[in-house]
Amino acid sequence: MSATLELLKDLIGRASVTPKDEGCQDVLAARLAPLGFREERLNFADTQNIWLRKGDAKPLFVFLGHTDVVPTGPLEAWQSPPFEPTVRDGKLYGRGAADMKGSIAAFTTALERFLAAHPEHQGSIAVMMTSDEEGIATHGVVKVVEVLEARVEKIDWCLVGEPSSDKKIGDVIRVGRRGSLCAKLTVKGIQGHVAYPELAENPIHTFAPALKALTEEVWDTGNAFFPPTSLQVSNIHSGTGAENIIPGSVEVLFNLRFCTELDEQTIKQRTQAIFDRHGLNYAIEWRLSGNPFLTRKGRLIDAAHEAIKTVTGYDTHDDTGGGTSDGRFIAPTGAEVIELGPLNESIHKVNEHVGLQDLETLSSIYEQLLIKLLT
Repeated sequence: MSATLELLKDLIGRASVTPKDEGCQDVLAARLAPLGFREERLNFADTQNIWLRKGDAKPLFVFLGHTDVVPTGPLEAWQSPPFEPTVRDGKLYGRGAADMKGSIAAFTTALERFLAAHPEHQGSIAVMMTSDEEGIATHGVVKVVEVLEARVEKIDWCLVGEPSSDKKIGDVIRVGRRGSLCAKLTVKGIQGHVAYPELAENPIHTFAPALKALTEEVWDTGNAFFPPTSLQVSNIHSGTGAENIIPGSVEVLFNLRFCTELDEQTIKQRTQAIFDRHGLNYAIEWRLSGNPFLTRKGRLIDAAHEAIKTVTGYDTHDDTGGGTSDGRFIAPTGAEVIELGPLNESIHKVNEHVGLQDLETLSSIYEQLLIKLLT
């Protein structure tokens, strides 16, 4: 059994459903301590965070990951128990195999090989782990970054181990992500009997034209790096459950995934202008999950392309698709940020898995990246 596979099995066996860590970070700290990494725990609320750093010189390269995983879904749908890592048909099955304990195992073994061969490398290396990426992400990386910024500890290059690959390992790297802005809208009406509509005001009826305008709004046309901003309504709640009562309010949840053509304030102003134009009596609560970020061509992207080419022989593609990641908290500090990890075909699904050979290829790519940046 390879060192990467052995470590990944250990990590998958720990049922670290967000925001739990279940000792995963202890395993990494014990593994990296003999290599010269200093351990610092930066826990907030129910979230476990760890900062492991070797060296103080610049530039600083960081591997960023999360030890928490999403819930398993129906256990009966799994071909093998989700927290009992199982090898089958050249793949390792288990919750977190691809998102993202596979990356954690791969960069740990890459570090072990790199440091054995290059003990006098340039710069510094750090590993940042949180147990709050798959949850609401309020006490994880965002808090660790606040600590680092307060003491002027600057990251130059950051690789996030999110599952970026599409058809084969390293064929896609993420160089940015769209922003995510969530809204909870409450439209107020007057509750009443359906037989006496003149004595009531149905908020569903008054909101309907505004909903049409909201979903038909052309926010922007995107740009060379991002698709156009999109809005999706995710939930609508109204009524008492009775057939003969006009509801007194309607609650609507919607989300905008926005590109670098827009900012949070502009979206809010344009959205509220639509509601005002339709004369709604409403209240709205906003939650910014993250702003868009983009790493333009630089040393990190170049080195990633070179490393992938060295290990696999093929060229990679830069992309900004997908949802959000903890990279959104690192990019505003001025660091170059990319995401490079396993195939994303099985993430968040039952029977999540990672290819055994893919694990070794990924670990080799990480090692080559370190060589190209720090030697």
